[in-house]
Amino acid sequence: MSPEHDPNLQPSSTEGTAAHAAPEAVDSAPGAGTAPQQAMAGAAAAVARAQERVEPAPADTNSSSPEIPITESASTEATPPTEPAIEFVESADTPETAETPEATETMDQLLDQFSTPQGTTEGEIFDGHVLAVTDAGVVVDVGGKFEGLVPAQEFVDSGGAIQFGPGQTIEVERLHEQKDGYVLLSYVRAHRRRVWERIEKSYREHANLTGKIIERIKGGLVVDVGVRAFLPASQIELRPVHDLEAWKDREIEVRVLKLNRKRGNVVVSRRAILEEEQKSKRDALAETLSEGAVVTGRVKNVTDYGVFVDLGGMDGLLHVSDLVWGRAPHPSSIVQPGEEIQVQILKFDKEKQRISLGRKQLLPDPWATVPERFPAGTRVHGKIVGVTDYGAFVQVEPGVEGLIHVSEMSWSKHAKHPSKIVKTGDEVEVVVLEVKTDQRRISLGLKQTLPDPWQAAAEKYPVGAIVTGRVRNLADFGAFVELEEGMEGLIHISDVSWTERIKHPSEKFKKGDTVEAKVLKVDSQNRRLSLGIKQVKDIWADWFAAHKIGEVLKGKVARTTDFGAFVELAEGIEGLCHVSEIEERRPKGEREKTKLPRDARVTSVLTQGQEYDFKILRLEPEQRKISLSYRAAQKQAEREEIQSFRSSKSSPTATIGDAIMAKRQSS
Repeated sequence: MSPEHDPNLQPSSTEGTAAHAAPEAVDSAPGAGTAPQQAMAGAAAAVARAQERVEPAPADTNSSSPEIPITESASTEATPPTEPAIEFVESADTPETAETPEATETMDQLLDQFSTPQGTTEGEIFDGHVLAVTDAGVVVDVGGKFEGLVPAQEFVDSGGAIQFGPGQTIEVERLHEQKDGYVLLSYVRAHRRRVWERIEKSYREHANLTGKIIERIKGGLVVDVGVRAFLPASQIELRPVHDLEAWKDREIEVRVLKLNRKRGNVVVSRRAILEEEQKSKRDALAETLSEGAVVTGRVKNVTDYGVFVDLGGMDGLLHVSDLVWGRAPHPSSIVQPGEEIQVQILKFDKEKQRISLGRKQLLPDPWATVPERFPAGTRVHGKIVGVTDYGAFVQVEPGVEGLIHVSEMSWSKHAKHPSKIVKTGDEVEVVVLEVKTDQRRISLGLKQTLPDPWQAAAEKYPVGAIVTGRVRNLADFGAFVELEEGMEGLIHISDVSWTERIKHPSEKFKKGDTVEAKVLKVDSQNRRLSLGIKQVKDIWADWFAAHKIGEVLKGKVARTTDFGAFVELAEGIEGLCHVSEIEERRPKGEREKTKLPRDARVTSVLTQGQEYDFKILRLEPEQRKISLSYRAAQKQAEREEIQSFRSSKSSPTATIGDAIMAKRQSS
């Protein structure tokens, strides 16, 4: 503590002499003291002048006894200033002093000024000037009315050291206590009140506060805005923030979201400020944007499906399909975050604040001259850039791609999956089949660059040739057999067996089986090849060569129908005996009397499984058809018997009746 504020310091003789000096000398003297001390010295000087007017002062001023207590009270900081003034007035017990109007008026003014103000109450906040910093605390002058002390313990309790010096202005709050003659003050309380008032005002007016991030806690950050405020992680940026440690020790502006002064809780947001700024920028930018306009933006983010571009307050999406002409491997291979690019506004939805951008629209369109450079039938080289289930995409030049459909990859009707024929990155030669400029499509063919097996099918697979192939597919009407890549033939169900009645080819074949067949027909124009298995072993040709029309031979009834009976003449050889060739023809009247159903007319004569004589009526080798007659065979047998009977009896006039009677007698 400085000497002039030490209450134990005793006044010297020179200080007593200074009590008789004029008020101007006291005020202007170096180290004259604080405002209360100056007021005390002025009061003593005024009283001295009043005494001189009534009674001249002795020549030896040092012998004047009243000056010592006055000077002592003026120079002693810890002694309450009010009491010495009162004592001094009471000790000046001279009628002249009390009766002098000037002295009375001056003394009343000094006493009013020096006394404690009536308007000063506990809890009031003052702006004070720091007079001194002592071990006890900070001595503060609050405007000439009184001096106060901010205890040093207050700074210790708040976790800091005293950082004030003489001459600084600080805000303090008056307490109800006094210590060592000083009114106790609180800087911390005043500071907290001002801080809370500022926070509450910011909350009411939606104003911004500046704070420093001091700590990371669960769920967010702690921001010092005069008090500890909580900044949730979701309120830091417009987008999620993952590295919260990087934000420590940064000064930021925040907005108060929630406030509870009683509990001391404050929740702040930085995102609210950013959203407000972004909205204002968007509103301003929206007025200047229009579809078709070319603008400059900065690449903000790159994704697999496109690029987000900051246009200066609003983000637009530059889709990967609008980045460059043709196929882009990945947007990051073309643009990088932070790069400035020119884009065209393709679509602008003001209500939803969505902007679709295009960059390739500002580049030369390679499709403008495609029809002239790649007419149909042209052979071109390209690179496979994509393989799908339905085909492969070929880049014939940067920005121009064509599709090889799966049906144009191989001459085979049962084409393989495109991935088994080509792979991404393969260099291939293709033929341009069709160009659709309006749809930006080019149809390409790969098989057209390979030999067509059907062009030489007639020479390679002539009719009658025996071939071997693998069953690729089964249908209800037959089996498809692959003879080579791109060459297939059909074995119809009727050409599987001469004798068996097959309902479905799966009864004889399964996929992958290797079969031997005969070429029956070749149609190169329609790309069809007919094959037969039963024709490999042609038993019909041998049978037709051994028999002729009119021949009578034995056959076993294999099965009967309402239209006749199928007769097995040899293994695998069948003929048909129609119902009209089974029973004997009779007059119309007799047929009506004994009319039977057609199936009964067959079974009444022929029994399934029994052998009978049949006569060949007609042979059709190409159709493998044999027409038989049971009735004709019976008549021929009767004629032969009559002829034999006539020969044996030597009677040329013998009749059939005679032959029958002779047969009965012999039996």
